[in-house]
Amino acid sequence: FVLLPAVGWLFWSGDTGWGIFLLVWTLVVGTLDNILRPYLIKKGADLPMLLMFVGVIGGMVSFGLVGIFVGPVVLAVTYTLLNAWIQGDDKQQA
Repeated sequence: FVLLPAVGWLFWSGDTGWGIFLLVWTLVVGTLDNILRPYLIKKGADLPMLLMFVGVIGGMVSFGLVGIFVGPVVLAVTYTLLNAWIQGDDKQQA
């Protein structure tokens, strides 16, 4: 969505060909980015896909561009610590 003003400016200034190219490029790259990033992050961490997606989106909303990377890391650490805490309670009760 960041490049949409640039697309509008290209159309408005008369560069229709470049405007169409940038619009198609933005749609293709944006779609691939939203699909591939959670999948690739999932391969590196043992977290549910929905949780990784929430981490990416939440991090981006909270911290901007840096949050795309910080959000999933914070979420992964929290998820791992909570799982260890819950499993520790189960072992103590047995």
